[in-house]
Amino acid sequence: MSEPTGKYSITMPRDIAEAAKARGGPSGLSAYVAAAVARQIERDNLNELIQVAEAEHGPVTDEEIQALRDQLHQARHEQTQGGASAA
Repeated sequence: MSEPTGKYSITMPRDIAEAAKARGGPSGLSAYVAAAVARQIERDNLNELIQVAEAEHGPVTDEEIQALRDQLHQARHEQTQGGASAA
C-alpha cells in the first residue's frame, strides 16, 4: 500500500527541474523529487545523530576512520576470497 500523497507547489531552477524530469523516466518528476527529498531527510537525520554522538563522546578521529576503512577493506577482501583467511 502506498503512502498518502499531497499536491505541493515548489520553485526550483529550470535547468535542475528539466534534468530531474529527464532522469525521472516513467516514474515521473514527482517520484524523482520525492526520492531526493527522502534521501536528504535521511542525511539530515544522520547528521543530527552524529552531532549528538560527538557531543557525548567527542569527534571521531581521522585515525579511527582509517582503521575502520581498513577493517572493511579486509572483510571485503576475505569475502571475495571465499572466506579463505580467517580474521
